[in-house]
Amino acid sequence: MEKSKPYVILSAATSVDGKIATRAGDSNLSSKQDKVRLHKLRSKVDAILVGKNTVLLDNPLLTVRYARGKNPIRIILDSKGTISKKSKILQTSDKIPTIIAVSKKISKSNFDKLCKFPVDIIVAGKNSVNIKLLMKKLSDKKINTILVEGGGTVNWEFIKHNLFDELIITLSPFLIGGNDAISFVQGKGFEKISNSPNLRLKSIKRLKNHVVLYYVKV
Repeated sequence: MEKSKPYVILSAATSVDGKIATRAGDSNLSSKQDKVRLHKLRSKVDAILVGKNTVLLDNPLLTVRYARGKNPIRIILDSKGTISKKSKILQTSDKIPTIIAVSKKISKSNFDKLCKFPVDIIVAGKNSVNIKLLMKKLSDKKINTILVEGGGTVNWEFIKHNLFDELIITLSPFLIGGNDAISFVQGKGFEKISNSPNLRLKSIKRLKNHVVLYYVKV
């Protein structure tokens, strides 16, 4: 990857069958130990990035709570700026640096809504957020490390465009199943195995019944 791009880590807790949430949106897959590990990692990166669906389903704070350390900058991919005014992200944007990445497709009313909050609005892309362009703009802001925490559609964008460097997967001792359950990687997917990025297993960490797999892209 070009040096002008941030170092990107894709991270998720998945069921054994690769799901990150049930069809009803339940994504409580991590153990307490794994949450501590994740929050330590959050404290060491410049920014944490999620898509609008994650905000809609989970209404997360995206802060460091189970460990000590600084809160990363929060980046939300929201092409049309539909994030709710009542979301924890916008309600705490006066305390934690927050970036909302939008496209030129955003309506004036939604743009005006975001302007009422102390957030940094980055326009990157015509109809949807252009990940490559966004990475360049984030690099220009001296954001060097980004932790991507999903969801599946966002993960696919980074994988499809080969814009990630590391992959950390926590395998949780659950089987979810279901065609409508959310997988770690959604989107169209690759037609051939040979199109997939090559990954090297760097290390394995056991947390009782959970296993953390650390991969780097070759």
